[in-house]
Amino acid sequence: MKKLVLATFFAATAGLWFATPVTAEYPEGPVQFIVPWPPGDFEDILTRMIAADMQKATGQSASVVNKPGGGDGPFPGALEVLNGPTDGSMVGSFVIGVPVVGPLIDIGIEKDSFTPVGIFLTYPFVLAASGSAPYKNMAELAAYAKNNDVVLGHFGGGLAPTQASFAGAKKLGFEFADDSAFDMLDCNTLSAGDADVINTTLALIEPCLGEINVLASIGEEPISKLNGVETLATQSGINNLELWNGLFVKKGTPQAIIDKLAEIASATMAGAEAQQLMKETGARIYWQDQKTSEARIVIDRKKLAELNAINEE
Repeated sequence: MKKLVLATFFAATAGLWFATPVTAEYPEGPVQFIVPWPPGDFEDILTRMIAADMQKATGQSASVVNKPGGGDGPFPGALEVLNGPTDGSMVGSFVIGVPVVGPLIDIGIEKDSFTPVGIFLTYPFVLAASGSAPYKNMAELAAYAKNNDVVLGHFGGGLAPTQASFAGAKKLGFEFADDSAFDMLDCNTLSAGDADVINTTLALIEPCLGEINVLASIGEEPISKLNGVETLATQSGINNLELWNGLFVKKGTPQAIIDKLAEIASATMAGAEAQQLMKETGARIYWQDQKTSEARIVIDRKKLAELNAINEE
């Protein structure tokens, strides 16, 4: 009888062993990180660091694929990830515009289309003017602009820093006489007089930093390299919406994959190479986990709506 019971037990458990599939460790094959911008900017550099660390840690090929969208910004690249699989073989490295603006423009991106793995970068955006300009901060710019035309140069009207610039001006009682989108905004833009004030990243104007006026930084915190330069939010009273970048996967991707990506990416951001980049450029590099990132996106949707409301007044 005892032998019969044991035989029955082993037969039953063996059936369970064979019926239950063994979950392979992620990744099982190559991983592509989709960066929807040309190579060379902060999100591209940092995502390449993540890919290199993933390849080293897992032994699987991991690479960055740049998918610039031209006039459509990050959205063509985002849609490629959205149309891809949920097995972690395609990961998006997206700016705030994908989860915050994407659901507003009727292109197939919904509020829950992507799951954030984590946010890791705040771009060091600033408002800058020529060193000969008769204003060195936003209050002085506002006073000057009430009697003089001031042209703003930016990277696109829909970007968070641009919307913040328009809203900040309105709160201070003026509007830019005109504005233009540029592919590049650097020292040459100011020296050539193509725009009076430019909305750009610190890295692009660093070569002439001693010869220009940085009026404000755009984001939650002042840029450490710009001693004494206050944020646009502090100077104007608008909210502190900023341009950030993070890793995203398509909705439905297993949590184990998200956790593995977060484990590698968070270590990359804390590593010496990423931290040195922050020290050299003024970009803020950190790691916000999935839960914190989800909460931040909800808040940023409200912040953008608030800025849009100011700009529509």
